Amino acid sequence: MEQEEDRIQNLRSKATELFLRKEWKHSIDVYTELISLYHDKISNPHQKNLEKLKKSLCLALCNRAEARLNLQDFAQALKDCNEASRVENTHFKTLVCKGKIWLSLNRYALALECFKEANLDNHELENSEILNLYLDKCKKFEFLSRTGALDVSDWVVNKFEGKSPELAEYIGSIEIKKSEISGRGLFATKNVDCGNLLLVTKAVAIERAIVPESSFEGAKEQAQLDMWKSFIDKIMECIKRCKRTRDLMCRLSNGENEDGLEVLDIDMFRPEAVDSRFCNTKIDDKEKLLNILDVNSLVEELVSAKILGKNNDVHGIGLWLLACFINHSCDPNVRRSHIGDHLMIHATRDIKAGEELTFAYFDVFSPFRDREERAKAWGFVCKCKRCNLEKGVCSNQEMMEMEMFLGKGVDNGGVVYRLEESMRRWMVRGKGKGYLRSSFWQAYTDVYDSERLSRKWGSKIPMMENVLDSVVDAVGSDERIVKLLMRGLKRKNGHKGNGILEMEKAMKLGRGLYGKIMKKQTLKTILIQLGGN
Repeated sequence: MEQEEDRIQNLRSKATELFLRKEWKHSIDVYTELISLYHDKISNPHQKNLEKLKKSLCLALCNRAEARLNLQDFAQALKDCNEASRVENTHFKTLVCKGKIWLSLNRYALALECFKEANLDNHELENSEILNLYLDKCKKFEFLSRTGALDVSDWVVNKFEGKSPELAEYIGSIEIKKSEISGRGLFATKNVDCGNLLLVTKAVAIERAIVPESSFEGAKEQAQLDMWKSFIDKIMECIKRCKRTRDLMCRLSNGENEDGLEVLDIDMFRPEAVDSRFCNTKIDDKEKLLNILDVNSLVEELVSAKILGKNNDVHGIGLWLLACFINHSCDPNVRRSHIGDHLMIHATRDIKAGEELTFAYFDVFSPFRDREERAKAWGFVCKCKRCNLEKGVCSNQEMMEMEMFLGKGVDNGGVVYRLEESMRRWMVRGKGKGYLRSSFWQAYTDVYDSERLSRKWGSKIPMMENVLDSVVDAVGSDERIVKLLMRGLKRKNGHKGNGILEMEKAMKLGRGLYGKIMKKQTLKTILIQLGGN
């Protein structure tokens, strides 16, 4: 008997030491052995001090749950908490741990219930302060998950210093449907204003590495390869632990039979989706997993992304499940922003109900032939309205000659003038003009950014404001458009302040670029800073 007590005491001490050192895996092993001993003793009908043993068992289960929570093994952590609750249903530490698990799973209402119940049995001031923080967080996240009303103004004003803002999962007015572009796509279920958030979601896994721009090509490739390997390892760990993630990943495209894929209910991606909706699918074929990741992973550096608070030398790759359904278009209507491990999708221009959401996989300000080659490298042929129009126009000799002059150090005013005259002769109208101007964006930028070229060609080419309007209507807002506009306003108005109408136009472009995630004054400050770059 004494030997058994000594063994329990030693295991308890060892488990506590490992737990405090945050050696989670080893502490779980020791707690498992300790819990087994407690079960044996409690099942003994002649056992004395039964209540004391039950309290010890409850604490061991709770600590093992906490360790599993830190390893993001949420299912097993919940099992431990539920067992501990059966032993003592009002155990304070168990209720707090369970609340944290639900919070990590984005089940804000369930987390709130746990913290409220723990607060009823709390008699210590220190615990009250911690609980109040959790209660406030749950209320805030529950509100954000319903409304998508994010505000990161303070963080932006402080130049992204400190910890990035905590974000809640949010799925706006969107659904999954068959896409005319490819396979399945995300579609707006109601009209969406420019800048409105449509999706906020956390990565299944993400891997980042510092790859300095000064590194030689071989070092960059090796760093990216190492990052990809680490990313795959993280994904493998995640799908081992979580049935839901594993099942949803198996339903993603692997690049084959796109049109035969099942159209999924958007509710499957909501945190409150019940486990019974998910199959216990196994991914035994590593090649299939690699194909899924190759098709669906996103790099943070894509031109359609805005990464807030990140060092320029930090490169990242991640998997965001619902965002995988967004197809490419050279005529995009959404952009993505990254804060921490979260990805946010917002409208970069007004979107009509029933319209498919698309963003650009590569630079929409590239000429048609460059985009065509990049699409081939991605393994597809872009058939968007813009590419279909430009395919016909860009096949003629005159257009090919104009493309040849881009980036060759010639007077781009002549290129712009020739393009505008050609569009008039070819009777290009409406969005068509915006498409072609976007393809020759660098030429227009060179002219409007140069006082000399502006004076030389000003009376022969359209006003900058008209060109910007047509480009935004064609491809949505972009940082380069905003910079050009703000630099133009700065030259026009000097330091006397910008005109009200011009600044309102800039603010709308800013909302299209960043989304409605910050106060007007904060956005205005950023726009003015962009004009100085």
